[in-house]
Amino acid sequence: MDNRKRLLIRNKAIATCLMIGAAILFVIARTQKGGGIWEWIAAFAEAAMVGALADWFAVVALFRHPLGVPIPHTAIIKNKKDVIAGNLADFIRDKFLAPETLIGKLREQNPAGRLATYLMSKENADGLANGLSRVISESLDFMDDDRVQKILRAALYDRIENFDLSSSAGLLLDTLRNDNRHQIVLDEMLNRFALWLSTPEAQVNLANSIDNMVTKEYPLLSHFIPNRDQFSKGAGEKIVKKINEYIQGVNIDPAHELRQKFDAAVTEFVGRLKTDQVLRAKIEAIKLEAVQNPFLSEYVKNLGSDLKNWLSNDLRQPHSKIQEKLAEVVSGFGRTLSKNQELKESLNEHLEMLVINYGDAMRNAIAKHISETVQKWDNDNYVAEIELSIGSDLQFIRMNGTLVGGVIGLLLHAIALLL
Repeated sequence: MDNRKRLLIRNKAIATCLMIGAAILFVIARTQKGGGIWEWIAAFAEAAMVGALADWFAVVALFRHPLGVPIPHTAIIKNKKDVIAGNLADFIRDKFLAPETLIGKLREQNPAGRLATYLMSKENADGLANGLSRVISESLDFMDDDRVQKILRAALYDRIENFDLSSSAGLLLDTLRNDNRHQIVLDEMLNRFALWLSTPEAQVNLANSIDNMVTKEYPLLSHFIPNRDQFSKGAGEKIVKKINEYIQGVNIDPAHELRQKFDAAVTEFVGRLKTDQVLRAKIEAIKLEAVQNPFLSEYVKNLGSDLKNWLSNDLRQPHSKIQEKLAEVVSGFGRTLSKNQELKESLNEHLEMLVINYGDAMRNAIAKHISETVQKWDNDNYVAEIELSIGSDLQFIRMNGTLVGGVIGLLLHAIALLL
């Protein structure tokens, strides 16, 4: 038996016994028909019996109709369930979940500092990493389901097909043009080209290309060129030198002709991406062809499968590399947070802003949940649960009412004698 129920039965029995005892004592005192001590006992018993009955009625009326008689304003908890549910929800919302209360509690707790201390513990970091690893592993198993794969592929293809590649590319290039950042791309391409030309492999290829060109375009002249290998190598070196000089000239001149032509080309291409329907149609056709290409789809599928298998195998190992890295990241964030006061202040401030911005919605949602949950409870179970929670304490009201009523009866009898 539930300890609460056992305690309720015991206290009910004590209170009832006191009430019955007072009634028996009253009957005995009245049958004596005498004065003296029996007169005092009768006064005590009479008042105690009245107090016990009144308090019994009051306590029982909270939960049910006394003796089953539907007296008005009884069975209050049962009949007022919806009102009680609403008031309880409002009380919790306005008192416990008020923004100022939550923010005050947040400031007392210093969540950023507590989080840093928690994350710096190796045991806690390992525990979080282990939990994240399990989530990843279970997610991989879920993703492996053919039905899930089918839905994901359909959703991905749908998003790609609806994705406006032309407009997005135009927007990206337009963004790069702000503050001439596209010129940085040009510089990077030229520098990489110059770096490639400076490699022995590139110069050998260039020399061979020059030799092949001379042999093909000028076959007679090629027979009169002495030491053709040295000629081709020297020509290639001179070409590389001239190209590098040209690239250096572009690098030091913000208004170089090449930069202007590149800017004009980018501007024109951005405009075409936005307005040239022919170009947009070509790009869209290329995108759809790539999406629907079976070889590309198979490659992406195999690539995803290989990645999933690698992750799954690692996560199943006792000393998972992924789990170790996750633990390092967690503890590293904890150490960084503990040392950086500005980061802690920022985190605490953002938590307070979350409470301010979303507190009302959460408060109302929680209050609504409490109210609706209580209203859905079965009436009898609802009353029984409340009685188990507070009923045993209410029995002390009955006990005290019996004893206090008896004492008041003695005082009233004393006053009557004095008068």
